[in-house]
Amino acid sequence: MIIPPQLSANCNKTPERHSWLGNLPALLEMLKECWSLQVGRPFEDATCSWVAPVLRSDGTPAVLKLGMPHMEGRDEIEGLRFWNGDATVRLFEADDQHRAMLLEQCVPGTGLRSEPESTQDVLITTLLRRLWKAQSPTTGLKHFRHLSALVELWRLETLTQRRSWPDAALVEDGMHVMRQLAYPASTDTLLVTDLHAGNVLKSEREPWLVIDPKPFVGDRSYDPVQHLINCETRLHADPIGLVGRVADLAEVDAERVRLWTFARAAADPRDDWKNTRWMEIARKLAH
Repeated sequence: MIIPPQLSANCNKTPERHSWLGNLPALLEMLKECWSLQVGRPFEDATCSWVAPVLRSDGTPAVLKLGMPHMEGRDEIEGLRFWNGDATVRLFEADDQHRAMLLEQCVPGTGLRSEPESTQDVLITTLLRRLWKAQSPTTGLKHFRHLSALVELWRLETLTQRRSWPDAALVEDGMHVMRQLAYPASTDTLLVTDLHAGNVLKSEREPWLVIDPKPFVGDRSYDPVQHLINCETRLHADPIGLVGRVADLAEVDAERVRLWTFARAAADPRDDWKNTRWMEIARKLAH
């Protein structure tokens, strides 16, 4: 069984994930039989899931996704059920216990990263507005965790990296702002939280579809921020201008987007605190 290198590396970080990886061949065999699948070669760029193209018994192409234990991605199946193919890939089958999904295959499957970042701004924010619009004040979101839980996880991880912080006051300020912004409110919405160009694929059913949502309930002004974080060079060059542009396109509060982006630039847990670019972005956004 082929295991993508980054997935293997991530699974070696915790005993739970290591155990999951050891059980992966048996899980794959079970699902091949249960869902009558012919399984192709896995995608080697996967980092948190084992993902491969498959053929169903009727010849329909699909994608099999087996998710490793991962706090952020725990509710992906519920999120895909919630959006039900409206701007996201469709969920054909699911095994909740094993975090296994049989998904619509995007054809040709070209990533949104193939488009200029200015085009990405428009498409990402258009998709976000659609995903938010699918909800109403009476929509039941009780099955989903609040964004504050994700923020707290990141805060604790950042605290373990204290010795590497290049500017302790700035990091502390970022953590404080992030906690304040994540406080529950009556206007909270189901968020994608990880929507960026790498998680949007070209499709036949619709021009572009979202994959890999990591749903949490919270402030919709948070949702464009992952795209901003992924546009590091542009964000560094003109953080205020880019934040304003993307907030306007998403039709959300630009000041809150600025604060969220500041907080994440200053206080996200990261492997390389020596990259001073994020501190520079945070300082530009702090005023």
